[in-house]
Amino acid sequence: MSVPSLLVAGGRWRCFPVPLGSSLFQALQNSCCRKKSTAPKKTSPSVAFCDENTKESGSALDKLFSSEQQASILHVLNTASDKELEAFKLLRGRKSTNIVEHREKFGPFHNLESLMNVPLFRYKTTVQVCNNILCPETGGKKGKLQENRLLRKLIKPEIGRERLKAVNSIVSIVFGTRRIAWAHLDRKLAVLDWQQNECCRLTKGTYLSSVYLKEISSVISKIPEADFYVLEKTGLSIQNSSLFPILLHFHIMEAMLYALLNKTFAQDGQHQVLSMNRNAVGKHFELMIGDTRTSGKELVKQFLSESVLKEEPRVFFPSDKIVHYRQMFSSTEQYRVEELYDSLLQAVAFYELAVFDTEP
Repeated sequence: MSVPSLLVAGGRWRCFPVPLGSSLFQALQNSCCRKKSTAPKKTSPSVAFCDENTKESGSALDKLFSSEQQASILHVLNTASDKELEAFKLLRGRKSTNIVEHREKFGPFHNLESLMNVPLFRYKTTVQVCNNILCPETGGKKGKLQENRLLRKLIKPEIGRERLKAVNSIVSIVFGTRRIAWAHLDRKLAVLDWQQNECCRLTKGTYLSSVYLKEISSVISKIPEADFYVLEKTGLSIQNSSLFPILLHFHIMEAMLYALLNKTFAQDGQHQVLSMNRNAVGKHFELMIGDTRTSGKELVKQFLSESVLKEEPRVFFPSDKIVHYRQMFSSTEQYRVEELYDSLLQAVAFYELAVFDTEP
């Protein structure tokens, strides 16, 4: 017999079954429901934010948390899966994966100090994570409603939170008047595929559906399988009559992609294709000047460099593909290929805003 164990992450309750008599259930119940035992011991700022490289970091952690609290934290770290760890806001993304990989390679954590051997964990981060495990952040209905409203502005059509949280990979698609580009990323923000396709014939002459079907079907045959396909929703105004031909093109492209990529919609009624607000992505990356979005080329260039220079980059380009992607970027740098850059940025923003609900 089991009951749902409720873990709070950023104001949302997430449920997964935990046996009544399990030590994980008891540890979480003891650590989160008894106020006197869950509040970390008060310490001076000089101890709480001590130098990450000092030898006193390990002993300082022991002073911050009681033996009961340490046992509760270690039990969660040693038994929870990566998805269960993601229920805690500060353990979303690569942090939860790094914990599980370190545990599998070196065995269970014997003390809180050993957590600092995991990539992305230093003293300050470890203290914050431990506090988050003991006392997950809570929020009321007001916070949930506000979050849902923001999500509805970001993504159309509306999609269940549980489906978003469970996503393993997405394909981000951005199309213009001359080309269509896509980026395939998994939930670790690793780039699995990233390319573009020229579609110069579509806006020339009359808008024949047969031409669109032929061109887009050819593109879709190259796009990999994913949990969701995310299309860029243009911010062009329909009030400007001079832009009507371009708007018509965008709507035809969007309709074709929705129809051809939503392969199982007729059977289960579940949307696999979503539209994401273009300006919301621009605001996330601070690319907006007023109502105008600037180029994301320099930001993508920075992601490529960080993937080589940093141990834990924001976007991970696999070593066997990084040379190819850098060459592709260099060959397009002198041209306006914003669709290629925007497809990658949109994928990253989708994970950070809709899946992980966290700022970088």
